[in-house]
Amino acid sequence: MLIINSIEQLKNHLNRIRDQKKIIGFVPTMGALHQGHISLIERAKTVCDVVICSIFVNPTQFNDLSDLEKYPRTLITDCQLLETAKCDSVFAPEVLELYTKEELELKKQKIEDKSWTKGKTVDFGDLEKVMEGAQRPGHFNGVAQVVSKLFRIVEPDKAYFGQKDFQQLAIIRSMVKQLEMPIEIIACEIMREPNGLAMSSRNERLTKEERVLAAVISKTLFKIKADCFLKPISDLLKGAEELIRSQPLLTLEYLEIVDSETLQPINAIDPSKSAVVCIAVKLGAVRLIDNVVLY
Repeated sequence: MLIINSIEQLKNHLNRIRDQKKIIGFVPTMGALHQGHISLIERAKTVCDVVICSIFVNPTQFNDLSDLEKYPRTLITDCQLLETAKCDSVFAPEVLELYTKEELELKKQKIEDKSWTKGKTVDFGDLEKVMEGAQRPGHFNGVAQVVSKLFRIVEPDKAYFGQKDFQQLAIIRSMVKQLEMPIEIIACEIMREPNGLAMSSRNERLTKEERVLAAVISKTLFKIKADCFLKPISDLLKGAEELIRSQPLLTLEYLEIVDSETLQPINAIDPSKSAVVCIAVKLGAVRLIDNVVLY
């Protein structure tokens, strides 16, 4: 497995691959890899000739600098996992390889930077105004900024993302469409721990007690799925909120049943349109998100 740190080296490597007319699959990550990430690599390997994984802790999508500092950096063990999964190449750049000092200064001053659009206007509309967007202003601009940079560097045929970040997936699909990038975005199902907790790098910060308690999050979502055709949405949400709030260590940030495409809250079940229930909670000092597609 080839480990690459510079854009120039990666582009030269990928140009040789394109000359061979091979399909390139791409899995962007922030490292601290777990089986959920590996499942993306494995999915990509089924249809792509070459799979590239990026490992980059993106500073522009963190609202809280202390959260950025706490984010685990485990490049050596990450690369060992990727090699076992037969990933072909890892792109692990330094921050100044992807960002200019001016871009980083804008983030420091909390000024939204849209230079990554390269002259084209990108408007996420209501997609970024709800749930994660409402809780973390500027977060999705940072996500789109780094993903657009990586897409322009790698120029993959297909890119793979976990469905756990459901809203992020919608933002990336919208960005790719608006910027007319010829990349197929492929959503992969959520991988869960034995107790149902959605796999996440943040789970490693949970205590043993918190990890056990966290099982109530997915149980609540799957209970809504089981009852979604039996009860009004208001009753589904009320019962779920009461269950979450009955747990002393859990703080509910949001719980929404939304249209799968627009991400706007729905008031009634409409089987002709897909819906998803999304949640964000604080468990101790750790923030967790999850979702379950209802129908």
